[in-house]
Amino acid sequence: MSDHPAPTRKIARQATSAVAFTAEPPDEDDPLLAFAPYLHAAPRRNSITPDVQRRFVAELAATGIVKQAALAVGKSLEALYKLRARPGAEGFAEAWDAALAYGVQRLEDCAMERAINGGLYNLRANSLLCFVLAYRGRYRIDARDIVPGQSTYERIREEVLAEYHAQQRS
Repeated sequence: MSDHPAPTRKIARQATSAVAFTAEPPDEDDPLLAFAPYLHAAPRRNSITPDVQRRFVAELAATGIVKQAALAVGKSLEALYKLRARPGAEGFAEAWDAALAYGVQRLEDCAMERAINGGLYNLRANSLLCFVLAYRGRYRIDARDIVPGQSTYERIREEVLAEYHAQQRS
């Protein structure tokens, strides 16, 4: 789906930035693209159709950059953000968030590679690694912290008990 040419640089290492390469877009049958798109009540010539919404999400998953995905589908950032915020566009918003998660994973991978291969004294590589570690740590839970009373523990407990009771009834 991407029309972006492969990066060409005089020095090969210049093409190793997090945004130098576009990943393969998801296949058409990928669950990421199975969201319920927003349907305009009275579509106009410039409406963001379900097909465009899916192309945008696929491009966003491939690039991780909202602006680049918007350019690829020929829509403005403002129009896409307005659509995302509309009642009835929850499926589009969830798919957008999932596609961005792919991009963050790509950024983490690139930062880890730079930090590991860049050496201990490369300040740029180290700052990228610091960002990745801080970002990852914010959303991860240490298994030792999952104790009775903690929200994750209680959620898992409820799921296990519900499954156990369902099996008992069978």
